[in-house]
Amino acid sequence: MLKPFQLHRNYFVVALASAIVALVALQGLARSSPSPGSPTFYRDVLPILQQRCQVCHRDGGIAPMPLVTYEETKPWAQAIRDDVRSRKMPPWFADPRYGHFANDPSLTEQQVETISSWVDANAPAGGPGDAPPPVRWTNGWNIPEPDVVLPMSKPVAIPAQGDVEYTYEIVSTGFSEDKWVQMSEIQPSSRAHVHHAVVYIRPPESKWLRGAPVGIPFPASNLKDDKLRQDVHSTDSDMLLVYAPGSSPDRWPDGMAKFVPAQSDLVFQMHYTTNGRAATDQTRIGIVFAKSRPKQRVLSLQLANEHDTIPIPPAAENYRVEVHGTLPNDAALLSFFPHMHVRGKRFEYNIVHPDGSLETLLRVNYDFYWQLSYRLAEPRLLKAGTWLQAVAWYDNSRNNPHNPDPDSPVRWGDQTYNEMMVGFFDVAVPANVGKWQFFIRQPQLRK
Repeated sequence: MLKPFQLHRNYFVVALASAIVALVALQGLARSSPSPGSPTFYRDVLPILQQRCQVCHRDGGIAPMPLVTYEETKPWAQAIRDDVRSRKMPPWFADPRYGHFANDPSLTEQQVETISSWVDANAPAGGPGDAPPPVRWTNGWNIPEPDVVLPMSKPVAIPAQGDVEYTYEIVSTGFSEDKWVQMSEIQPSSRAHVHHAVVYIRPPESKWLRGAPVGIPFPASNLKDDKLRQDVHSTDSDMLLVYAPGSSPDRWPDGMAKFVPAQSDLVFQMHYTTNGRAATDQTRIGIVFAKSRPKQRVLSLQLANEHDTIPIPPAAENYRVEVHGTLPNDAALLSFFPHMHVRGKRFEYNIVHPDGSLETLLRVNYDFYWQLSYRLAEPRLLKAGTWLQAVAWYDNSRNNPHNPDPDSPVRWGDQTYNEMMVGFFDVAVPANVGKWQFFIRQPQLRK
């Protein structure tokens, strides 16, 4: 039995604790109550998050934390303020002096000021009635509900350490008729292990990888036929979609789409990297079909320098690599997707005019961990014979914090510690023009 003093003391402790809790609650309420004229979460900040952030920061998104509700967002308020002030978030690396892009997520100065003022006012919630309607995301997809989802047949085992050879899988579409794809999205199940993924369209008449297993993941070294092993890395098939960390789905405007002939296969090319933790991955692609036959077909092309100016010397801070080519026929330029590895520093696409002058279409301060696509706000009509140039710069010095070995030359290769230089770009052509019809150069342009 408690003595009277003990009983009174316990009541005092409980009363004191209750008073402290109440005081803390009142302080918290004061912090969450807006001062006159200050921005609030529901009225001012949430619309910005919906427009610019929730595509990644939501359940099922690629970001590590959701920013959908006030309770989810408030603990990150100061980090959000710091990242938007420094322009670290939302990620965007195009030099604003060149080009205008439809998918530019950059915040306006007013939006940055709104977020900063909200945080400086202790991040008040405001009234939930001021909130805009919630964005209705589609079951983890960043495109509308796919008409069809085609996965790899089974999970691929990824070791904890070491290099992983490119993995391929031929997936039958089962399409009994021609299809036009207006939107598509690649979803790895283990994003932390996917360096990149490319999904190619293999039409029924293609001889590429005929004799390779269908519906079974395989590396080239598992193929018994020498010619098959050589053919793995070289194809004339069109790409349906490329995925890399930070990349976005394809969403072509009405009247444009990619073409998948009936009875085609999709060929998944998967580059896995290890990070000290074993895992499995079963990547899939979601597809949304065009509602009617489009007027224009989208083709993915590339300017690539594979061998002649790499290796990159040790300690080189600004090593330049260039590639160029002429457009074989008229086309509408739609978008860009530059690709390098961890020593990538800057990437640029240019038109070289007949007088030798350069017109820069895109300049990117490259970030390997956020490999973004850049979609022109308006298609750029290019005439046959237009000279396109892609230029890349690499930092193989100790100033590059991602450089695994600044004392060695860097050669072209598949692995992340090697380098690549690929300037992907998308064009629109008449719907009845296939990829290799497009490459039949006009006689006056032959060289």
